[in-house]
Amino acid sequence: MHVFFPFLRWLPLITVRSMRADLIAGITGAVIVLPQGVAFATIAGLPPEYGLYAAIAPVLVAALFGSSFHMISGPTTAISLVVFANISKLAEPFGPDYIQLVLTLTFLTGVCQFVLGLARLGGVVNFVSHSVVVGFTAGAAVLIGSSQFGHFFGLVLPKSASFLSTWFDLIRAMPAINSYVAAVGFLTLGIAAGIKAWRPHAPALLMAMVIGSILSVLLEGEKHGIRLVGALPDRLPPLSLPNISLNTFHDIAPGALAVAMLGLAEAVSIARAVAARSNQKIDNNQEFIGQGLANMVGSFFSAYAGSGSFTRTGVNYEAGAKTPLAAVFSAFFLAMILLFVAPLTAYLPLASMAGVILLVAWNLIDFNSIRHILGTDRSEAAVLILTFLATLFIQLEFAIYAGVILSLVLYLRRTSHPHFVTLAADPTDCHRRLINIQKKPLQECPQLKILRLDGSIFFGAVNHISEELHNIIDASPEQYHILIIASGINFMDATGCHMLFHENRSLRLAGREISLCSLKREVLDMLKRGGCFANMGSEHFFTSKDEAIQSIVSRLDPERCAACTVRIFTECSNRPGTKYSWPEHS
Repeated sequence: MHVFFPFLRWLPLITVRSMRADLIAGITGAVIVLPQGVAFATIAGLPPEYGLYAAIAPVLVAALFGSSFHMISGPTTAISLVVFANISKLAEPFGPDYIQLVLTLTFLTGVCQFVLGLARLGGVVNFVSHSVVVGFTAGAAVLIGSSQFGHFFGLVLPKSASFLSTWFDLIRAMPAINSYVAAVGFLTLGIAAGIKAWRPHAPALLMAMVIGSILSVLLEGEKHGIRLVGALPDRLPPLSLPNISLNTFHDIAPGALAVAMLGLAEAVSIARAVAARSNQKIDNNQEFIGQGLANMVGSFFSAYAGSGSFTRTGVNYEAGAKTPLAAVFSAFFLAMILLFVAPLTAYLPLASMAGVILLVAWNLIDFNSIRHILGTDRSEAAVLILTFLATLFIQLEFAIYAGVILSLVLYLRRTSHPHFVTLAADPTDCHRRLINIQKKPLQECPQLKILRLDGSIFFGAVNHISEELHNIIDASPEQYHILIIASGINFMDATGCHMLFHENRSLRLAGREISLCSLKREVLDMLKRGGCFANMGSEHFFTSKDEAIQSIVSRLDPERCAACTVRIFTECSNRPGTKYSWPEHS
């Protein structure tokens, strides 16, 4: 039952206390989405009310069938832009044909996402590393904050196509700041931050917006240029029917797939970002299914394609939501607002909304993780910075992909450059343990070079392994026996098997031999299937280091052993010229 109805997992967690917190978070989220929904619908080329419709049915379905406790789905900037880019070529925006195509696109988007979830392909988002999520979240927070400064200061800014253009326009317009609007914005922001610091679990955002609205009324805001949200339609989302025909499918299927992939990338990234703060485990496949169902069902209730919302998810978490019931309350209260309270929302100043969203955007930036990543790993720091900059300066839907691509490149670079470690027996240790000579300078056996390979042998790494092995061997011309401790080799493919066979043949022609020990079962099976085991000879493969050293030492040149003064192995006690014996090798 939990597989088909995932909401059964969190229903038992609901208590009176959690329900109270979810109720407050739901009311706050319902109020927050009012101006956002109108703006997003306009961006998508739809009538304003369709942005609110997209925040009712899809939110409810995604909450019930997703896995995140805090993520709120609905209309987003990126998806609104992609919807407009795909459908505006086929019909006139805001018209009935356009709306029909958008709803059909939404349905097909949901089908794609649902099928990917059923196919258990949620694992692909595991390539979105923590650094990508942190960078993308920080970049999105900056974009969200930047988009609110016009409302916050009462400035009329042109719709800029880029982050830099937005800031240039903002700086040029600064002399025209409306002090009344700014006062409402700063008051709302200050009260929200103060209440949040004083009483973390109080409904700070909602209380701040109410106080901002009261201040606007006292200042006679409309006379002084304080813009309000305005009246909203007083009806529930009407039923709708997507038009699935061969011609329509042919025209919008590519766009539906693009919207589906973008929506999944956004949703899972947001879910993982908030889960990292709430210590919750996210099921990627379930998120795919939840988003797919949300879009499919939403298309029958006049909702256009949506995904996880950074702003609303941040507001939901900061408002103290405990379970997905907060999203259910949000959808319910938005419906009630549309029916009964629509005239009252006309008194809510956009400046108050902007102040609250600025605080949410600030809290979305995980400064602790950023400091940790920047100070720990240069590669991950590069991923974080690239993702952050890509979020700001290229299309939002490609920012995550840029971070993922760089993560994969760095991962492939690390895995394709395994390294050898030279080992030698420690004479001060009664068990003669093998030690990395770079950590503790030790003498090596004049005839035996012992190496440990840390990394897998596959097609991307064979050239590097071969070159490094030759460099080490060429630097030790007198050591005719090479033992590779293979406990660090987790994987070997056919190319790696061929390389090992080739290197063994080359060494034999040079009068040298190579042996391996401590092989994992999977690697040994590959060597046997590839014929490398038979060609090298079973006498060159050993189950343990002790067995390998004992066998190889017995084959060393006795004349060189007689003149040797190093004698680092316990087995050296049985070699010619020995006048003393070591403790038994273990």
